[in-house]
Amino acid sequence: MKKILLTLTLTILTLNADIENGKDVYAQNCGNCHRIDMKGGDGKDFNIVSYTRKKEDVIKYVTNPAKTFKEFGYNANAMPKLPLSKQEIKDVSEYIDSLQKFKKWMIK
Repeated sequence: MKKILLTLTLTILTLNADIENGKDVYAQNCGNCHRIDMKGGDGKDFNIVSYTRKKEDVIKYVTNPAKTFKEFGYNANAMPKLPLSKQEIKDVSEYIDSLQKFKKWMIK
């Protein structure tokens, strides 16, 4: 039952999400701080984010980083509020999620 609810929740959250558009949103808005090649950067590498965070977490944080940074374990907010639409945030969260096939919460 829990698996079914989780699957339904993820399906609803990613409805109409577009990985290719998310890749473009990343390149235009996120790539200056967040790398995807494990070679450093000002922000966390998105491969690590993809492994440790759920899409819902990415959406929540990107939507309002100043309000949620403590909830995500940060001492200060270094992430700016980006002028992204809800669809662009969904798309970039889908792209980030696609970077790692296996997730931390999959480990038993």
